[in-house]
Amino acid sequence: GGSEYTRFSLPAEDEVLLQKLREESRAVFLQRKSRELLDNEELQNLWFLLDKHQVPPLTGDEAMINYESFLKVGEKAGVKCKSFFTARVYAKLLHNDPYGCISIMQFFNYVMRKVWLHQTRIGLSLYDVAGQGYLRESDLENYILELIPTLPQLDGLEKSFYSFYVCTAVRKFFFFLDPLRTGKIKIQDILACSFLDDLLELRDEELSKESQESNWFSAPSALRVYGQYLNLDKDHNGMLSKEELSRYGTGTLTSVFLDRVYQECLTYDGEMDYKTYLDFVLALENRKEPAALQYIFKLLDMENKGYLNVFSLNYFFRAIQEQMKIHGQEPVSFQDVKDEIFDMVKPKDPYKITLQDLVNSSQGDTVTSILIDLNGFWTYENREVLVASDNDSNTADLDDT
Repeated sequence: GGSEYTRFSLPAEDEVLLQKLREESRAVFLQRKSRELLDNEELQNLWFLLDKHQVPPLTGDEAMINYESFLKVGEKAGVKCKSFFTARVYAKLLHNDPYGCISIMQFFNYVMRKVWLHQTRIGLSLYDVAGQGYLRESDLENYILELIPTLPQLDGLEKSFYSFYVCTAVRKFFFFLDPLRTGKIKIQDILACSFLDDLLELRDEELSKESQESNWFSAPSALRVYGQYLNLDKDHNGMLSKEELSRYGTGTLTSVFLDRVYQECLTYDGEMDYKTYLDFVLALENRKEPAALQYIFKLLDMENKGYLNVFSLNYFFRAIQEQMKIHGQEPVSFQDVKDEIFDMVKPKDPYKITLQDLVNSSQGDTVTSILIDLNGFWTYENREVLVASDNDSNTADLDDT
């Protein structure tokens, strides 16, 4: 019976109260942690001390410091800096200087980075409602939503676009850091990957056009991705049908592959929403990354066997051959392509290609392009011609429309 448990569970109001108390005490604890970090004034003071104790430049023009002076600065810099002035840190920053000195700038950057990581960990932990060291999707959404006003690069975003922006940003974290789709990511993993750096690069008032375009979290990038989605949505119902998605990129993905996308991915009455679309874009725009290859592999592995064999390759490549016929091109024999794929991947088992084989081969992007995208196959087939005009055509990003 359920009754024997009831006396252990608390009434709802108490639950809410306890929850609030727990959150409060964690917030207080984290604020205390935050006060243990160096603030701007203390960082400036540290720089001043380092500068004062530098050794006369013996080689090059970079300001250096020796171990003895390093320890002196450590004594003067105060208790918050103690952990930075160790032999281990010094050794870490010692790069073949003939006089055994380290660069003041490199040391200072090391300290700043550490402080920043701690600050960010505390910032993220404030959103970890359960206090388990993980963030769920809604936690990370809140973190990013409240971060927007602190990022000058996002000043121009309309308030009405915020929810789409947050969705776009959060997807990247979850696509790459939650490959098993558990719905949560370790704060440790968030700190270890480079995405936060990209996000916080938007604090710079001045950011070059190149940096903006290559940064998934920038306003132009988010607007590009959302704009493409709106462009594809011909009937303006806020969702993409298979027919609408077929115009994605250069419009050359095979219908066999698109069928698989709609079989495997979360759809509503056979249409795809923005969130599902983002996973699709992240997979196709990052075909070198294991998480993206995992996404595409799952679509290619129709019977969920955990490997691709000659039959599965042929199934997808037939669609490429049919498209070539339609375009009046001479279809290429499957036999040749199959041999080339197995040569590129060199799988452990000569008849089966696993996801691991694909990742290890670092040819995953080429192999998947050959199988799902006529344009990708065409680029591969004509690589000799293209290499002459563009040394890096093999890795050319075909989705960048």
